[in-house]
Amino acid sequence: MMGKLVFRNRKKAIKRMKKRSPEELATAWMQDDLLYSGPGKAIFMILPTIGCSWALSESGGCTMCSYISDSHLEPVGSDKIIEIFEKLISRYDIQEKTAVKIFTSGSFLNPAEFPEDARNHILDHLNTVDGVEEIIFESRPEYVKEEILRECCARAPDKILEVSMGLETLDERTRLIKINKGFSNRDFEDAVKIINRLKDVFMVKSKVYILVKPILTSEKNAIKEAVDTAVYAEKIGVDRVSFCPVTIHRGTLLEDLWRRGAYRPPWIWSLVEIINRTRESVSIPSIMDTSGFGTSRGPFNCKKCNRDLKKLIIRSNLEQVPVPEYECECRARWSAEREFSELTGSVEIRYSEDT
Repeated sequence: MMGKLVFRNRKKAIKRMKKRSPEELATAWMQDDLLYSGPGKAIFMILPTIGCSWALSESGGCTMCSYISDSHLEPVGSDKIIEIFEKLISRYDIQEKTAVKIFTSGSFLNPAEFPEDARNHILDHLNTVDGVEEIIFESRPEYVKEEILRECCARAPDKILEVSMGLETLDERTRLIKINKGFSNRDFEDAVKIINRLKDVFMVKSKVYILVKPILTSEKNAIKEAVDTAVYAEKIGVDRVSFCPVTIHRGTLLEDLWRRGAYRPPWIWSLVEIINRTRESVSIPSIMDTSGFGTSRGPFNCKKCNRDLKKLIIRSNLEQVPVPEYECECRARWSAEREFSELTGSVEIRYSEDT
C-alpha cells in the first residue's frame, strides 16, 4: 500500500519537473566540517546523474525524499560528468585538510547511475590532491560489492574513503512501511561487513544516515528510535553517524501529509536531546544535520531560540561535545508534546504481533 502511494506521488512530481541540463543541476560549496582528524573543511559537490534507481523503480522510492528532482532522469555520460567535476573542483585551492563529499542523488557505486569511467577519474584525481584527506560518497547497501569497493580504494589509497548509507532506522517495520526504503538490517550489516573486511588493506570507513521522525511517528518515539539506531550502528561496526532531521521535500508523500496537517517536522529540542543522549551512549563521531532549521519545512522551535540552538548544535558537531543548557519558554510546549502526543494515536502505526 505505501509503495503505491509513493509511486503515485513520484509520477506526479516527475511530470511537474522542469527539464534542466546537467550543468544546471551541478553545484558545489565549501564549509566547515568535522573530519576524522578533527575540524577542517568540506567541499560538497552535487554531480548530475540519471537519478536513484530505487526512486525511478515502481517502488516510487522513499516517502521523504525528492532528490530525484535534482536528477537528469536520462543517462549522463562519463565525459560530461568528468567535465563538470573538473570545472567544480578547479574553483578551490585546497591547502588545509579537506573532505570532498560527492552527491549524485543516488548511489555512487551503482554503475547504472554513475558511469565507472567517471567514478575512476574522480577518485584518481582526488588521490593526487595533498589537502584532500577524505573522499565521501553515498550508496544503497546492495551496491556495496567487495570487488567494486576494493577497486575504488585502490584508486585512492592515500585517502580515507567513506561510504555513506541511509539506514534511517534500526526498526525494520518503520523502514519498510513508513519510509519505503526497500532493504533489511541484514542487507545493511552485510555492506558494513564488506567495508570492515577491507580495513586491513585500505583506509575505508562507513557512515550511517539516521532519519529523525519518519511519518506516522510521535516526537517521543522519534527521539528514542534515533538514539537506539546510533547505538545499533556502533555495535555492528559503523564508523560515523549522521542524524538527518526530516525536512519537507516537494512532491513527496511526506509533503502531502504535512499539507493536510498530519505531520510536523521534529522540534529542535528533540534534536538537542538526541545528540546529547547519543554523546553519552556511543563513542563514534556523531553529527546532527542543521539543514532547514527554523523554517516551516524543517525542524523548528520558536523565533526566539531557533538560531541560537542551531549555532550550539553546529558547535557540538565540530567539537563533539554535548549541547549546553539553554532555556526558552517554548521548551514547555515541546515537553508536553513529547510526553502526550501518542495519546491521540494519530501519529503512530500500532503494529500487531503478526504484522
